[in-house]
Amino acid sequence: MHKVRSWSKYEGRRAIAPFSAHRQRPKVDGEVGISTNSGNEEGAREEWKARRKQLLEKEKEKRRNKRKQAEAHIDRTTVGQLKAVLFSSYANVLLVFVPVGITLHFTSISPIVIFVMNFLAIIPLAGTLSFGTEEIALRTGETIGGLLNASFGNAVELIVSIIALVKHEIVVVQTSLIGSILSNLLLVMGMSFFLGGINRVEQHFNTTVAQTASSLLAVAVLSLIIPSAFHWAGTSSGQAEGSLQEGIIGLSRGTAVILLLVYGVYLFFQLKSHADLFNIQSQKAPKRSELEPSAMQHLLQQSVNTGAATLGHSAIQGQAYPRAINTINRFGSGSSPDGEVTTAEIVDGEEEEEGPQPELLLITAAILLVISTALVAICAEFLVDSLDYLVEHSPISKYFVGLILLPIVGNAAEHATSVTVAYKDKMDLAIGVAVGSSMQIALLILPFIIVLGWIMGIDEMTLYFDGFQVVLLLVSVLLVNYLIQDGKSNFLEGTLLIATYMIIAVAAWYFPVPSSASLGK
Repeated sequence: MHKVRSWSKYEGRRAIAPFSAHRQRPKVDGEVGISTNSGNEEGAREEWKARRKQLLEKEKEKRRNKRKQAEAHIDRTTVGQLKAVLFSSYANVLLVFVPVGITLHFTSISPIVIFVMNFLAIIPLAGTLSFGTEEIALRTGETIGGLLNASFGNAVELIVSIIALVKHEIVVVQTSLIGSILSNLLLVMGMSFFLGGINRVEQHFNTTVAQTASSLLAVAVLSLIIPSAFHWAGTSSGQAEGSLQEGIIGLSRGTAVILLLVYGVYLFFQLKSHADLFNIQSQKAPKRSELEPSAMQHLLQQSVNTGAATLGHSAIQGQAYPRAINTINRFGSGSSPDGEVTTAEIVDGEEEEEGPQPELLLITAAILLVISTALVAICAEFLVDSLDYLVEHSPISKYFVGLILLPIVGNAAEHATSVTVAYKDKMDLAIGVAVGSSMQIALLILPFIIVLGWIMGIDEMTLYFDGFQVVLLLVSVLLVNYLIQDGKSNFLEGTLLIATYMIIAVAAWYFPVPSSASLGK
């Protein structure tokens, strides 16, 4: 029998409807709503606030009960919690490299070996950071959960950047931050699109979330283009290099403060003023194995008909997908008169499945985050210490390490999370992690590093990046924005993103270290 879903949500919306909706008639007995026929809008407003508070309290109580039920199966013993952490991912096999990398740093072994050991050690540590974050996120809403995933996923990049900045490795700082953005936008999102689209014709996601983050990324790219244009214009007009550098320093620091303010406004927009926009559930896509041949052709035709970027998302809402399996619909017969099942019914069937259950206690998850962060900091410091020797005694350049190698390690958490949820057709979370993480690096970590360099008196740390990095970032943001504007994805789009990242990796391998590298070590 067809159920009406999320009635409390619609009931809440009705309760907070504009006062004018009830102004033409008095409230009758048994009617739910707010009467303003008396003209006492202040009293109506107080009634509305009380009702809204009551609804929020009921929702909180519901979440508390749900959390208690979810935590009932958790093994609360120390051994059980340790087993849950160690067996949370296959990558945890690499945890053996954590003590090995730390120990080898205090020996006389080759720094190349130390670099490799600590490089491998950071991979599982990034995974444990992600696991602890997800455990905490299960106790929160999807918005805060996605924000936590992106924030702690970027902890590796932040730690590596701070350590490299302290050691005046300016090239490593700049390339690792740009590389992290590229890795999230191209590699992580590309793998999510590809693996999620293998067993589905196409997937759908909330375009509001994706395009908001893309717009913010465009602002971040602009903040990198302006210093480059500033330097180019000053050089063309014959300005002295010293005066240009002073201008770029002031421009970078002022821009960094503005970007931090923009990020603060975005947080308010996402978590407070427009939170409902970020909680809208996107349409779920049936798997290929669940579709009849006629349905497959129907979907492909719909993709062609709604291929225009401005119409793609809105035109697909509520359309019906014929399926090969029997699903009980509102007619109670397993199929509608025309043999189709609506999207709402598909969602109903999927939402009955149990979601992920917490495996750790809240205190255990918090301790895991603290320990993992500390170990990442130690391994990152030893990795940066061995970087100079690696560059001098191997064909690997500092540019390639910063732009490709370090971001792959740092984004291991986002990569695992985004790909896993995309395969389960949770594209909103996948997009939120991949694009949201890139946006956080551009609007939070990068300007924070500029301000930190300002505090430490490191004038070389500015927003003046070499033209190669700026062009790569600009092209990548434009490509991603173009692919996500229709609210749909498929495995071909994922292939394009992955191919773009591979081209950038090849270019980074052969790209000579710019002369600006003299600013760092």
